[in-house]
This record gives sequence, C-alpha cells and structure tokens, in this order.
Amino acid sequence: MRLVSDPLYGEIDLTATAEELRRLAGAVADGEGLLGATTPPRDHELAGVEVRTTPGPGVLLHLDSAGRTLVISGDSAGRAGLAENLREMACAGDGGHLHIDYFPGHFYLAEGSLPLVVNSPHGGMPTRRPSRPQA
Repeated sequence: MRLVSDPLYGEIDLTATAEELRRLAGAVADGEGLLGATTPPRDHELAGVEVRTTPGPGVLLHLDSAGRTLVISGDSAGRAGLAENLREMACAGDGGHLHIDYFPGHFYLAEGSLPLVVNSPHGGMPTRRPSRPQA
C-alpha cells in the first residue's frame, strides 16, 4: 500500500493491491486497525493508515502529521459506507479510480474530511470493449 499526501490540493492518493484494500475495508468496518505502507515514507508519502471508532456523525479522514498517517475515524454507519466503497474497488475487475470527497449532505463523510483518491489494483483507466458492428 502506498499513500501520498498532495500538499497543493490536500488530497490523499491511495494505491494498494486488492488484498490490501480488503484488509483496509475490514479495519474500517471493524473500527480499529493500523495498516502500514509497503514502502518507507519519503517526501509526501505516509507511513500508513490508522482506523478509530468515534461517535461521529459520519467519517472524518485527516492526517496525523506527527505519525505521518492517514486517520480514518467515525461511527459504525459511516464506516460501513466507506468500507463498502473500498471493497467494491478491491473487487473491481477493471482499472480506474474512486474519488471520495466531502460535499454538504454526503452520506458518510463528515465536514472537514480530506479528499481521498483510491486507485484500482489494476491501475489506469477502465478499458472499454469496442462495440461490435451492426450487421
């Protein structure tokens, strides 16, 4: 798993294998866990992700600058929504990425959450099969 914090836009870019995304989804659903990055942190890279249970409402994504970790905290309903998004990305059979950004009325993110980009384990953009010509 690789986490990069973009200092200009403030978003976190997460690249992980399908198995790492499933483990992260499990920790998010359970409300606790500490998952380390697979590469040593340098420049704007983070050391890992820490998941905590808090009363909410919703899920807050923020940085612990001292530990250089992404902290995911929130109530069980909010965490369940985020965990489902992570599982779906882990199971996706194609490339692409998922933007998780707060907006007023977001169904699981709390105001003040950092934007998160979750990259497909297959990388790149989704492929589209060409349509067959009509006969």
